[in-house]
Amino acid sequence: MTFKQRLPYFLGGLTIGIIIVIFVFGKKNTTFDYGPNARVLKNIRVKERIFSEKALTILNTSSKIDTANISEILRTGNVDLSNKIKLDSCLYRYNIKGKQELKNITLTITNCKSMAIIEDIHIK
Repeated sequence: MTFKQRLPYFLGGLTIGIIIVIFVFGKKNTTFDYGPNARVLKNIRVKERIFSEKALTILNTSSKIDTANISEILRTGNVDLSNKIKLDSCLYRYNIKGKQELKNITLTITNCKSMAIIEDIHIK
């Protein structure tokens, strides 16, 4: 069999395999969090969230942001990894900026071992 004869069989099998993989992983709600941004966001999302007094006052006084917006930022936001600060008591402090309609909101979050403390909320 020549290469031209084998190529359609290879492409057909590859296509069927891709469809099966998409079908199986689509039902399991599997996430592939391999990038540094996605790993930090997932690490913060799975922990208990605690709001500081400053963050609570901003949440109570501002009509532009609520806890649903914070959850959305923690799901799709951009982590500023160049400005992370290593702390003694907790792991790191991150600045997370929202995307699209939440791009004017930046969260300052301290990531500890068992909890994530939302220290500050900046609204531009």
